[in-house]
Amino acid sequence: MIEIIGPLANPVAAATATAATAAVSVEKSVPLQKQLIERLQQAILTGRLPAGSLLPSSRLLAAEMGVSRNTVVIAYDHLAAVGYVVADKKGTRVSPLSSPSARGETRTSPAAPEVAYAARVEQFAATRTHADNTLPLTPGTPALDRFPLAAWRRALERSMERALPLALGYGDPAGEPALRDAIAAHLRMARGVRCEGSQVVITEGAQEALNLCVRLFTNPGDIAWVEDPGYRGAKAAFNLGDLGMVPMPVDSEGIAVPPDAWRAHPPKLIYTSPAHQYPTGAVLSVARRLELIAQARRCGAWLIEDDYDGEFRHTGEPIASMQGLVEDAPVLYVGSFSKTMFPALRIGFVVLPRVIAAHTAVALQEMLRGGHRLEQLALAHFIDSGEFGRHLGRMRRLYRERQQALRDALTLHFAPSQILGGNCGMHLTLRLPPHISDRTLAERALARRLNPRALSGFALQQREETNGLVIGYGSTPAEQLALAVGVLAELVREMARESNSGLTTRRAV
Repeated sequence: MIEIIGPLANPVAAATATAATAAVSVEKSVPLQKQLIERLQQAILTGRLPAGSLLPSSRLLAAEMGVSRNTVVIAYDHLAAVGYVVADKKGTRVSPLSSPSARGETRTSPAAPEVAYAARVEQFAATRTHADNTLPLTPGTPALDRFPLAAWRRALERSMERALPLALGYGDPAGEPALRDAIAAHLRMARGVRCEGSQVVITEGAQEALNLCVRLFTNPGDIAWVEDPGYRGAKAAFNLGDLGMVPMPVDSEGIAVPPDAWRAHPPKLIYTSPAHQYPTGAVLSVARRLELIAQARRCGAWLIEDDYDGEFRHTGEPIASMQGLVEDAPVLYVGSFSKTMFPALRIGFVVLPRVIAAHTAVALQEMLRGGHRLEQLALAHFIDSGEFGRHLGRMRRLYRERQQALRDALTLHFAPSQILGGNCGMHLTLRLPPHISDRTLAERALARRLNPRALSGFALQQREETNGLVIGYGSTPAEQLALAVGVLAELVREMARESNSGLTTRRAV
């Protein structure tokens, strides 16, 4: 390499000076040394300053640029620290880099490099649009405008006054003990769950609770049963665990397991939402609950009980949990506060059997990190103070009114046999005839600023009975529901006319 003995003695000096000088003229508000560093980095990465090139001395480059020598020294030191250049007794040289452009190579083909990722990524399919979840008829969205923000603000302020600064550090990986105890007490009284606070593990929403169940109780290749149609989050969790999924049909009594399935596809995990099946709204009968528990014990399987919308029973007493039916049931009880409080809270939980909670304590210590401590402490106070129970009572009355308004509107335009969903939750499901595509109808509804979801998007196996719309009423005022359903009925009639016209044309041909 030719040594630099003058300001522009060789192409390296010229390229360095050109790149460096350009730096000072771009952004006056950015420090000179930062500009110099970025421009020299780009010159090295693009090959304008090839590997092995000897850069000008800091004194020489500073003179050429008209800046202080200290600015250049700082830039060279930074480049050396990151590995762009190497400094020795002979000076500062450009390091060998693996970038093709830095080696002077050119691409012979414009094709993008092949991206390598896990095979499980291919198992995910888009089943919904990124629509505005505040639109009318969106399922799964609570009445956020009715949430008692003042009471929640007081709970947060109380947790900050009493817990800071200790609550800014890492907490118990399983969650704040105060919240675990509060959840256990509430579940015992309101949901009939047999548990203590030591069995409750706090998670970031129900989705992380499902992921945790997969990590704790399965190995790749194990079989998992899922309701079909059913909750997409469960399928995502099983995909991430590399489990083999077997869809189980759902009828008016909930998950309906064929008699030979236990022998043909012995499961390790079984996902079910017994209090209010999502999305059909069916309630799992007590006979099937007991049969599931008995069969799971025989084959060494675990039942995941997702208590979806279990708090929002609109007639009679709430339906108790499956977990509490028998002592030491092989049930992993999962819940969250996304619907009962608000989705952005991102606090969920799983209740582990007593023996399992003790055996997995060390694993949980390594797998989890305590976080959201202030929110957890605030939620514990919100529950213990009675605010949570009062909020649930108000929401039950509100959702009861809205469900009845939606049911009345649907009955006006559609046959009652098409309407699915018990007296629970925040949505009803409308079955559609085969000639009306639920995905097309959902797209057209979205164009009219309505956001029901296609029932087929929740199914692994497309069947005639999985063609429909999942219609939410939680966030839609009762007075808006009749008009919204009228729009859906208009769209269905429009699609029916198109279908009949197409059939007539095909017959003519």
